[in-house]
Amino acid sequence: MNSTKRNVGLLAACQALLFTNNSTLIAINGLAGLSLAPYAGLATLPVTCWVLGGAIATMPASLYMKRVGRQRGLMRGTLWGVVGALICAAAIWAQSFWLLCFGTLVFGVFNAHGQYYRFVAADVAPVDFRATAISLVLAGGLVGGIIGPTTSRWTIDALTPKFMGAYLVLIAFAIATMLLLRYIRIPTPSASERSAGGRPLREIVSQPKYIVAVAAGAIGYGVMNFLMTSTPIAMQVCGHPYRDAAFVISSHIIGMFAPSFVTGPLIKRVGVLPVMLAGALLYFVAIGIALSGIAVAQFWWSLVVIGVGWNFLYIGGTTLLTETYRYEERARAQGLNEQAIFTMMAISSFSSGMTVTAAGWERVNLFALPLVAAMAVAIVWYAFRQRAERAAAA
Repeated sequence: MNSTKRNVGLLAACQALLFTNNSTLIAINGLAGLSLAPYAGLATLPVTCWVLGGAIATMPASLYMKRVGRQRGLMRGTLWGVVGALICAAAIWAQSFWLLCFGTLVFGVFNAHGQYYRFVAADVAPVDFRATAISLVLAGGLVGGIIGPTTSRWTIDALTPKFMGAYLVLIAFAIATMLLLRYIRIPTPSASERSAGGRPLREIVSQPKYIVAVAAGAIGYGVMNFLMTSTPIAMQVCGHPYRDAAFVISSHIIGMFAPSFVTGPLIKRVGVLPVMLAGALLYFVAIGIALSGIAVAQFWWSLVVIGVGWNFLYIGGTTLLTETYRYEERARAQGLNEQAIFTMMAISSFSSGMTVTAAGWERVNLFALPLVAAMAVAIVWYAFRQRAERAAAA
C-alpha cells in the first residue's frame, strides 16, 4: 500500500504539471489564434489541433505503453510537449497561424500520454482504493489550475511578440514532468502480458456499462470543452479584460479538480451512478447561469459549476470503465475511451469558435443542452437496467 500511495502521489504531481500546461493553453490558444487567424471563425482552430493531436495519439500511446511499460512510455511522451511548445513559440515569433496550429497538434500528443496518469493509478491500486486513487491523481489538476493561468498573466507579455513567452514557459513544466516520472515504480510488462489479447474489442465495447462510461466521459468532456474554449473569446467580445478571462478559466479548473478530494469517497459511499447523475444535473445548472447574463460573475459561476459537474462525470465514468475490462484488455479499452473523449473535444473546440463568433454566447449554451440531456438519460437508463438485473438475480 505504501508503494501505491507513493505512485499516486507522484502521478498527482505529474497531473499538476500537465494541467499547468493545459490550463495555460486553454487560456491563451483561442486568443493567440484570434490574433493570427485569417478570419475570426478560425480562432479556436489551434485549440482544436491540440485536441486533435490527442485524438490521433491516444490509442497508439496506449498500445505503445503496453509494449514498453507505463513508465517508459509516459516519460517519452513528455518530449512531445517540449517540441510542441517550441513550435508554438516559433509560430508566434513568425506570426504564422498555420504553424501555431501544427505546434498545438504536436503538443496534443503529450496531452494524450498524460491522460493515462489516472489509469495508471487505477492499475496499481487495490479495488477498494481505486476510485480514491483516480480522484487523488486528478486532484493534482487543482494546482495546475492555479499555476497555469496565473503564470500566463505574467508571461503573456513578457516577450515580444505577445504570447511567445507564455508558450516557452511550457517547456520547463514538461521537463519537470519527465523528471518526476523517473521515480515512479511500475513493473515492466512481461512477455506474456505484452502478447495477451483478451476478448475481441467489439465484445468489450458492446457492454452497456462500457457504453455509458464512455458516453459520460466523451459527452461530459465535449460539452465542458465547448463552453470553456469559447469563454475567453466571449468575455473579450463582452468587453472584459484578459485578466478576468484568465481568472474565470483558473477558477473553472479549480472547480474541475478541487472536488477530487471527496469524489472518490463519495462514489464509495453512495455509488458511481448517483454521482454521475449529479454531475449531469450540474451541467444544466451551469448553462442556466450562463444564459442569465454576461457579467463576469455569471461567467465565473457557470464555469465553476460545470467544472464540478465534469469532475463527477469524469471520475465516475473512469471508475465505471475500470469495471468493464480485464487486465490484458486495458490498452484497447482505455485507448478507445480516450479516443472518444478526444474526438468529442476536437469537434467541440472547433465548433465553439465558429459558434461564439457567428452566433454569440447564448447560442453556445443552447446548443449544449441536447447533449447534456442525452447524457443524463443514458445514466438514468443504465441505473434502471442495473436495478432490474439485480432484482432478477435475487
